[in-house]
Amino acid sequence: MDSPRAIKAAVVQAGSVLFDTPATLIKLERFTDAAAQQGAQLVLFPEAFIGGYPKGMDFGAVVGRRTVEGRRDFRRYFETAIAVPGPECAQIGECARRNGVWLLTGVIERDGGTLYCTVLFFASDGSLAGKHRKVMPTAMERLIWGYGDGSTLTVLDTGFARVGAVICWENYMPAMRMTMYSKGIELYCAPTVDDRDTWPVSMRHIAFEGRCFVLSAVQHTEHIRGGSVIVNPQGQLLAGPAYGEETVLTAELDLNEIAEGKYDLDATGHYSRPDIFQLKVNESPARPVESSESN
Repeated sequence: MDSPRAIKAAVVQAGSVLFDTPATLIKLERFTDAAAQQGAQLVLFPEAFIGGYPKGMDFGAVVGRRTVEGRRDFRRYFETAIAVPGPECAQIGECARRNGVWLLTGVIERDGGTLYCTVLFFASDGSLAGKHRKVMPTAMERLIWGYGDGSTLTVLDTGFARVGAVICWENYMPAMRMTMYSKGIELYCAPTVDDRDTWPVSMRHIAFEGRCFVLSAVQHTEHIRGGSVIVNPQGQLLAGPAYGEETVLTAELDLNEIAEGKYDLDATGHYSRPDIFQLKVNESPARPVESSESN
């Protein structure tokens, strides 16, 4: 029998300092240090951790009308977002390098005049290894965030596991989950701000369906109560759900359990029935302007 492919993973349940990116970066460093001291090789932060999740704000919008005050609120939010790459990315990368961990964090990414809800992947050498932009903002999020395209459906080989990220209610898109399973995802990271009782149940379902480990980091703020979990490929809770506090959850993960799970359920293998069902995925960048130079 193969020896265990055991790693230790951590999810950070903490809240942004809204409209104060430097202060939030300090929190990220502090919690990463704490996770690394507990032996974590991979550390996951919540959705929109850098840049913040403005829960409860309406940005002065109703159907057919926006207010001057709402535009100013958006400008303030825009100014706390980060460029990718940029100086804040360098700071996060240095934190990953100093601790020798893979670090995944939600950020609000500024690109031109548009904001995106993004997850950044930093390797243990501090390099920015990849990113995923949320493809489907939910409800009022659509007013302040753009839509990601298929070019950042990222699953990376870290050397110890294949890791990807699916943000918040993207996890309720069956085609999105199927795409991630098809990429051989082993550590399925689900950063969110959803603190409903249904969230840990959904994470257990995804772990069981995908026969993968699920790590979900939820923010904890005055208006978001947490609910972070770590789940094994049989849908069993290894840590959490945690509520009511900022904390670091850790768990030892034996990646050989993935093969044991796929013995009787492999959603994109022997359980897929491609003679009946097929999914087409467009992973090309969707650019609004394409320019070509004449010879």
